Amino acid sequence: MTIEIVRELPAEEWSRFVMDHGEGNIFHTPDMFRVFSRTKNHRPELWAAAQNGHLLALFLPVQIRLKRAWPRRLTTRSVVYGSILCEPGETGQEALDQLLRAYVRRPRQDSLFTELRHLSDHRDLMPILDRHGFVHENHLNYLIHLDRPEDELFRSIGSRTRKNIRHGLNQGQVTVEELTDRKQVASCYDVLRQTYKAARVPLADISLFESAFDLLYAKGMARFSLAYLDRTPAAVSVDLLYKDIIYGWYGGVNRDCGRQPVHELLMWHILRWGSQNGFGVYDFGGAGKPDEKYGVRDFKSKFGGGLVDYGRHICVHSRRLLWLSEKGYRLFRRWL
Repeated sequence: MTIEIVRELPAEEWSRFVMDHGEGNIFHTPDMFRVFSRTKNHRPELWAAAQNGHLLALFLPVQIRLKRAWPRRLTTRSVVYGSILCEPGETGQEALDQLLRAYVRRPRQDSLFTELRHLSDHRDLMPILDRHGFVHENHLNYLIHLDRPEDELFRSIGSRTRKNIRHGLNQGQVTVEELTDRKQVASCYDVLRQTYKAARVPLADISLFESAFDLLYAKGMARFSLAYLDRTPAAVSVDLLYKDIIYGWYGGVNRDCGRQPVHELLMWHILRWGSQNGFGVYDFGGAGKPDEKYGVRDFKSKFGGGLVDYGRHICVHSRRLLWLSEKGYRLFRRWL
């Protein structure tokens, strides 16, 4: 039978395919697609392969534009946050092969490159990715297993971090709250903005977080946690929830809080909550390239997770324009 490439899917069929697939994650869901659809400078695309009405493969790139004032062609990239998803076996792989062929050969390509961010092991699909110009890069991540007793979970944390957490708990100056009101998203965003500005990295528009709260929170698919130091917002974690996994999505800390272990206390609060509420894994959402220094990786390594390298795949659509864009981006970071 002929494999058909489609650009629309019934939400129920789409949701069922992701839920039933062993590697289906929150970034594959129609819920997350709608979040990106409502976010400024984000445009998600749906690419799927089906056979006789049966869904076989799913590919969901999100076009992200850095700044509207700059030329679109130089400031747009596509990120496939949950990576690819296809049925196991030859039929699923053939569907994926045809799907990627249609994507990379489409007449108009608005993005400089397309990046697949793998959340699971895709080594069996590497020949297909290579065939369509997707180049592998190593990229680390930490996964923490939550399905164990709380004391064992705590003991797996580094000794110095455990000491900081105990000290912070004994002092009682830091409190952690789950946000339940959309108006509180602005407080979270202020902390994130400080963090990303200090790191000289662009931060997504607040509409991303407002949309996540509007569309995911009530469904139990997102959790906004804010740590306060004497009622001052001190650290934030925005986490996504799907199946038995907590995905660390965005996090930040108020640097004006000095040496107080607000970020460590917030992290322990989330891990303990996850363990108590039946989650199996906390996914830290990336820990950088193994051959590059990355301060965030040092922080994440303190919590006793297992280090994995599922990597990423990148397909460059225009090397000349990418070179120009990278030079412009270096200038842009100086202004952040």
